Formats: sequence, structure tokens, C-alpha cells
Amino acid sequence: MKAGKLYFGSNLKMYKGVADTAAYLTELQRLTADLNREGIELFILPSYTALPEAARVTDQSLVRLGAQNMGWEEEGQFTGEISCRMLRELGIGMVMAGHSERRHVFRETDEDEQRKVRCALDHGMIPLLCVGETAEDKRYGISREVLTMQLKIGLYGVSREEAPRVRVAYEPVWSIGVNGTPAEPAYAETMHAAIKEVLRGMFGEAGSRIPVLYGGSVNPGNARELIALPSVDGLYVGRAAWQADKFNILIRDALAACGR
Repeated sequence: MKAGKLYFGSNLKMYKGVADTAAYLTELQRLTADLNREGIELFILPSYTALPEAARVTDQSLVRLGAQNMGWEEEGQFTGEISCRMLRELGIGMVMAGHSERRHVFRETDEDEQRKVRCALDHGMIPLLCVGETAEDKRYGISREVLTMQLKIGLYGVSREEAPRVRVAYEPVWSIGVNGTPAEPAYAETMHAAIKEVLRGMFGEAGSRIPVLYGGSVNPGNARELIALPSVDGLYVGRAAWQADKFNILIRDALAACGR
């Protein structure tokens, strides 16, 4: 049996509107209500426009809600940005930083992600920092170096006391999206072990308490094998989670693979 809490989450990206998100969350919490939350954490990141309704219909003791992105200032002349204070007003206590689409489509830097992580922690939120190497990084054999840089810059200034509030999602850039290919389990384990080594080096024993989730073309065919890997603490699921009934089955299969 695999010990410790297991984490299951999904980023809905720009796919579900307000009504679809509310229906999805209502169904997901109904289907998973019997699962003991002391042993698992379930979280969903809806679109911005759906967050108020999502917060209204969701029991966050069953499904934690998070935001897909956030500005790094409380307020100011930042047209189009959403601040941590605005999210807190909605009852949102989690925020993602560093998703590969933010890094590679919107050109955000490691320093940008560090500011968001710092702002989230300063306002009592849980930052979910995404890290991952590109296909070119993998081909050149510098995956570990890239992940180390993303972690050390993204979590710069985080104290050992704050570290357990952080979540990390490992998402190889080449494995996510419509045309992504899942990482081989052995490769995923190697990268997760490397991430955990960096976190322990940064935060000591507190670094061992930072959950590291695998994300990248997780599906019903590979979820059991991935969640059973020694260094994988959870699954960050894409389109395989976007139907509540299918996500429920995937979660239960993964728990069974861990002897739960």
C-alpha cells in the first residue's frame, strides 16, 4: 500500500463556460463524496468567468477550487489582470503558476512565476508551480538542469516554514495537449525523483512534504502505473478528467493501484 496523501486535479483551461463548469463540479463532488478526504485531495481549476458560480455550487471540503493564473500585485495599473485579493474575495485559495502555455505562449519567465508564488503565499493561498522541459531540452540531455532552474527561481524566497504549502506539478511540455505523448513511467519516476532531490536541497525535511504531481497525457490506460511510482504523489489530469464520471473512475482505479 502506498502511504501518504494522494492528489488529483485538473485544469479546465478555456473549455467550459459557467453552466458547464457548475454542472461538472456538482456531478464530480456527488460521485466522489464517499472518498475519504484525509487520504486524498481533489482540486479543479475553472476559467475565471466560471469561478464565482463554481464557488457557489462547490463544497471545497470535497473539491478545492483554484485559479489558472494570477497577477503578482494586490492592485494597480495592470489592465486585464486578476489579483490574489480578488480571488480571495471569491473564496479561492489555490492558484497555478508556470503552466507551459503561460511560459511558451504568453512568454512568462521563471521570475514572473516566482512573483506569483510569493504573492500567493503572502495572501494565504496555495501555489501550484508547474515545471517541465521541452522536447529540445530532453534531446540535449538537460532536462534535470531545466527543472532545477525552474524550481530554484520559481520558489526563490520561500521559507522552510512555507514550503509545505506549495504544490509542484511536473508537466513535460512535449507530453501535454492534444498531440502530447505520455512520459514513460521510468522517465517520469526519474524526473520526479530529481525534483524531490532539488526540493530537499532547498528546504531540507520540509521539501519532502511538498507534493509532486505528474501531468502530461494522463489517461485511464496509464494512471494506475503512474500513481504507483514511488516519487509520484498525485496526478494532474487533462482532458481525461473533463467528464466527471470518467474522472471519478480514473481516481478510483488509481487509488486501487495504491492499495486504497
